[in-house]
Amino acid sequence: MSASIKGKLINTRTLSDFHGGIHPNEMKSLSNLTPITKAAIPPKLILPLQQHIGKASQVIVEVGQHVLKGEKLADADGMISVALHAPTSGVIDNILDHPIAHPSGQTDLCIILTPDGKDEWCELDACEHYEHLSVIKIQSKVREAGVAGMGGAGFPTEVKLHPPHHDKVATLILNAVECEPYITADDRLMRERASEVVQGMEIMAYALQPGECLIGIEDNKPEAITALREAVKDTRIEICVIPTKYPSGGEKQLIKILTDKEVPSGKIPADIGVMCQNVGTAAAIYRAVRFGEPLISRVTTLTGEGIQQRGNVEVLLGTPIDWLLSQYGYQAEKTERLIMGGPMMGFTLNHANTPIVKTTNCILAPSANDLPLPPPAQACIRCGLCAEACPATLLPQQLYWFSRAQEYDKAEHHNLLDCIECGACSYVCPSSIPLVQYYRHAKGEIKQLKQDQQKSDQARERFEARQFRLEREQAEKDAKRKARAEAAAKAQAAKKAAEAAQPADVNQKTDSESPITDPVDTKKASIQAALERSQAKKSVQAIEIEVPDLDALKTAWDKTQSKLEKMHDALDNAKENNPEQVEKLTRAVEKNQMRVNQAKQAWEKASASQSLEAQPSIVPEAEKAPAPDIDALKTTFEKSLAKLEKMQDALNNAQPEQVEKLTRAVDKNKVRVQSAEQALKDAKQSIQDGEL
Repeated sequence: MSASIKGKLINTRTLSDFHGGIHPNEMKSLSNLTPITKAAIPPKLILPLQQHIGKASQVIVEVGQHVLKGEKLADADGMISVALHAPTSGVIDNILDHPIAHPSGQTDLCIILTPDGKDEWCELDACEHYEHLSVIKIQSKVREAGVAGMGGAGFPTEVKLHPPHHDKVATLILNAVECEPYITADDRLMRERASEVVQGMEIMAYALQPGECLIGIEDNKPEAITALREAVKDTRIEICVIPTKYPSGGEKQLIKILTDKEVPSGKIPADIGVMCQNVGTAAAIYRAVRFGEPLISRVTTLTGEGIQQRGNVEVLLGTPIDWLLSQYGYQAEKTERLIMGGPMMGFTLNHANTPIVKTTNCILAPSANDLPLPPPAQACIRCGLCAEACPATLLPQQLYWFSRAQEYDKAEHHNLLDCIECGACSYVCPSSIPLVQYYRHAKGEIKQLKQDQQKSDQARERFEARQFRLEREQAEKDAKRKARAEAAAKAQAAKKAAEAAQPADVNQKTDSESPITDPVDTKKASIQAALERSQAKKSVQAIEIEVPDLDALKTAWDKTQSKLEKMHDALDNAKENNPEQVEKLTRAVEKNQMRVNQAKQAWEKASASQSLEAQPSIVPEAEKAPAPDIDALKTTFEKSLAKLEKMQDALNNAQPEQVEKLTRAVDKNKVRVQSAEQALKDAKQSIQDGEL
């Protein structure tokens, strides 16, 4: 626990430090002096389906439908997704594209809700004692409430409530640092609702069972520290006061300070047994579990010289920013620009009617004197200040050259994706180079290139599958044509042999026989000829058994098997380096496994067919079936079982976001193993019955 000596806050825990960092003007007194106020209900709510990392929510309402406050409007689509709820009661006016909170000012699909002014709640699932709930139930309540991270990029919170499969959670950290200048939303939340924050952390600890629970907070928030200390009495939560330095609130930087552990490049905190959550998220978890309330509002800082009534406001999600600012004395003539977020990591809003979303922690309206536009960028002088300030120990100067030259593969090789876009490098750059903007652009291009490559791979897979199907069909046609030609040749030879034998019978007639044809004999001859033609036709049908080209079918099988092995390697590599590709690669592997099975079955069927034709007598397929291949069935069963074991191991070691997809894959493979085992048992029983 922390202690106080002569008014100075200290800790008994030994703290570490991270590389770099800066000390910009805090500017927090503009908004942290007054209590949180509650914004009114706007005349229109704009609710984007994408307010989080992962897949956008799926709409489950219709235009014209009346909804109640807290009613679900869109459901989570997959593991990495969250639900969306109505912030108040009203009517769904439209579902259309609208400008959203994004640096590019792009549009996205949004639900337009017109409030009815009644603010009527739907029925909620409250629970007074979370200890009476199972961990699964708590996870479900958080997922159904649509809670996403409220201090960063909006990662689905329910996913973080699943302990990592490879190990237990050693440390649960609540991020109360709020190091970004101007922003005070978390500060006021902790001052006024510290008990909700702490109880939310206790719920998380109940689900994760960590070894220790820490709250990291900067020493520039004495009132919040006092409130938290009072709230954590009689708990095992430890308050850790850290020195003020930007960006101490970065997830990896805070972990380094509190635990002296470093998150490896390309990994997440869960990989080293650490879970981090924001204080706003903790309060939302408490409201979701205790009262059954979904995430429909948040505390947002309104600050800057362009706003007369600066402070923190609890605002409904979907509230248009221009309408919200108009309620708090916004002066456009004094404002240089509108920024969502802080001056370091925020971005300029291209449209003032952009809605408030789950990750909106601040709306900044600075004047030209308060936060002037940066001067034009000049040439890099290679001073190295950016590298000294970088908290992620990257090489910003080198990443700048790679990004500017569009050498994205080299930038990625130099760990560009580890950049947290804190802006420290741009802040200290004497040439005023907008380094973060270059990095953001490069990251977007890398992401787009990967998506294009993925689409290209899918197109190639479809093309190769089509080519394989066409080759297989052509091989089957050639085999049928060859079989028909051989059957016709045999029938023609039989016919010629029959015609050659008929004149000999005629020459054997005696001269005493009457040259006048007997009508009875003519009728018998006609019947005999008809019988011979019928018999010849049956012979041709028996002979016309497909004789496919075994070499072509075997080659097709080998190609598909080789491709499947490569895709398995790609999937294994993705599990280690590119988790976001695991789901799609898993589906591709399953599809190619089906193609391999089809190619193998075609080859085995053709082999059995030719073995049957090699017998001395010709027997139609309908009358005699080839004996089952016990070895082949056994091999299939053993391969299926081995694959199932590998997939089960992968599931046991999977990241939380991969669990759902891998579980479905394991279930499918269990069905395949059961089918293969049953086929082997049936074949053995069939052979035993034949011997008896």
